Amino acid sequence: MNSLLSFTDGFRHEPGYLNYGRVGPLSEAVVAETLGQTEVLSRARYGSLDHLAEQDLRARTAVSALTGFTPEQVVLQPNTSSGLMQAMFGLTGSVLLSAGDFPSVPFAAVRAAEALHVVAPLWLQTEHGRVTPGQIRDQLTPAVAAVAVCLVDSRTGYRADLEGIRQVIGDRLLIVDAIQGFGVVDAAYEAADVVASGGQKWTRAGWGTGFLALSERALERLVPVYSGYVGTDTDEPWDEVTPPSRAASAFRVTNGDSIAQARFAAALEQIADVGVDVIQTAMNDNVSQIIELVDEFVTDIVSPRDVRERAGIVVLEPPAELLTTLVASLHNHGITATTRGTTVRLSVHAALDPDTVTMLRGALTAYTLAATY
Repeated sequence: MNSLLSFTDGFRHEPGYLNYGRVGPLSEAVVAETLGQTEVLSRARYGSLDHLAEQDLRARTAVSALTGFTPEQVVLQPNTSSGLMQAMFGLTGSVLLSAGDFPSVPFAAVRAAEALHVVAPLWLQTEHGRVTPGQIRDQLTPAVAAVAVCLVDSRTGYRADLEGIRQVIGDRLLIVDAIQGFGVVDAAYEAADVVASGGQKWTRAGWGTGFLALSERALERLVPVYSGYVGTDTDEPWDEVTPPSRAASAFRVTNGDSIAQARFAAALEQIADVGVDVIQTAMNDNVSQIIELVDEFVTDIVSPRDVRERAGIVVLEPPAELLTTLVASLHNHGITATTRGTTVRLSVHAALDPDTVTMLRGALTAYTLAATY
């Protein structure tokens, strides 16, 4: 296995970037892969198209290494939302989910209900947006066929207990939007039936990358409603419309972007070489460092502090009248973060430049001084 240092050396962004929850700047390995594969396509040497076609299996194999699903249980998607749409449109019955989850989840459920009238959203009541096994257990009904949850909630930073949720839902399908933790959280994906994620955030693979992983139970129960000609077991089915495959490949519309697949594969292969557990430990250490720094100043942290309940997201909630002051101070000191509603979200990866910590300290110092006058 490669060392953590070899992984963190591949971070290319400038100091002040704390916004992986929005997008992860491309890693050095991904940039190199992009240039190399683009050169292959631009030259189009004899036999090179076969090489590009191999990137689908390469990326699915890389997803398999990080999730435990087999490559045959993985189908590549251009993003998380597309994977969730495939899952929700294929579902029959009620799906229990939080209206406070990232919009990709409730939108997929509602759009499927509106279009097909065979799936119905059942809105989970939560405390402060955190989806827990106890809440799910108390609100399950016999009509619930599936439960959908975000591995890490993008607004609260709360990390869902997938194993605990599996214990309370029985053999119902567990659908997981993994985007805010995939690649940096050592999650129990074996507890899930459907895992959807993209590669543009914590894996730093860029847009246009993603996957949908389906358990055998999911393949038995989900209908591939949105399935194109590449979703059959026939190569190029001319002159007839053949039925969808009974494998995960049924849940795709057309051939993907080979260069995007190569980017995704390169990012995931590097993560696997280092180990998600090693990356998670480094990220947790950096999150703790940020929390300790913020605690020195008059700013409330509303995301989890417990290492078992958090990932890479730290959420600050200043008094409403001081939100603009905090946002301006972060901006003036070169800190890139996300402001959403009444909160400011800092997203911390396994690499944390000391200059970024210094810049954040300066921003919080200026904010505190402004807040006291």
